[in-house]
Amino acid sequence: MSTVLDSIIAGVLEDVNARKIPLPKLLDQISMAPKVRDGYAALAAPGMQIIAEVKRSSPSKGALATISDPAQLASRYESAGAAVISVLTEGRRFGGSSADLVEVRGAVNIPILRKDFTVTEYQVYETRALGADLILLIVAALSDSQLRDYQALSREIGLSVLVEVHNEEELARAMDIDAGIIGVNARNLKTLEIHEEAFSKLLPLITGERIRVAESGISTRAQVLSAEKAGAKAILVGETLVRAGDPALAINTLLGR
Repeated sequence: MSTVLDSIIAGVLEDVNARKIPLPKLLDQISMAPKVRDGYAALAAPGMQIIAEVKRSSPSKGALATISDPAQLASRYESAGAAVISVLTEGRRFGGSSADLVEVRGAVNIPILRKDFTVTEYQVYETRALGADLILLIVAALSDSQLRDYQALSREIGLSVLVEVHNEEELARAMDIDAGIIGVNARNLKTLEIHEEAFSKLLPLITGERIRVAESGISTRAQVLSAEKAGAKAILVGETLVRAGDPALAINTLLGR
């Protein structure tokens, strides 16, 4: 039976094929891309860090916010102390675009995470060419060889890698490739259901000097404290921030400032 994730990936592959350019041309774009900012170091800074997301819509909630100026929103996130800005570039389900990322990258001085469904080698190169500093690799969307190869390629071209997991089997696969940043997503991408217990169940199982990120469903200070207790070093928040009248206040509230 086809899942929501399967449907999203099918659309992503169609869109990648439609916009694809020859690799030599893409490599030329990479040579002209802005210098990489260290995403790992930004998240490793003392205290709980937040990855603040520019997100217009989602498959589970539909339209979330009208974001006419993503660069301005990202600047407000940066001013409020965000460590990293996440920019959705998937268009069909999330209303994002590569143009959003380029605009945001030019407006802030902190690292940018390209939030998309990376399922081809081409997208790894494309992520760097767009000026992103971090890339998302979703374990559920990739084979073991893809996961290993895409992480190695990402690191080779200077990108920090956020490896996303949803269960113990996926977490084992992430640790097998020695992922340095592991995100536990409380939302099951196959059903879109939120399972808050994922944080308390999976974050403590992440071993070594890895950065642990709690993703999805976070809207209260109590949830942040719970994730931190489980071992989270950072949280990724989108919906709560884009729906807030004052995103800076929302960030400060979540971080207890």
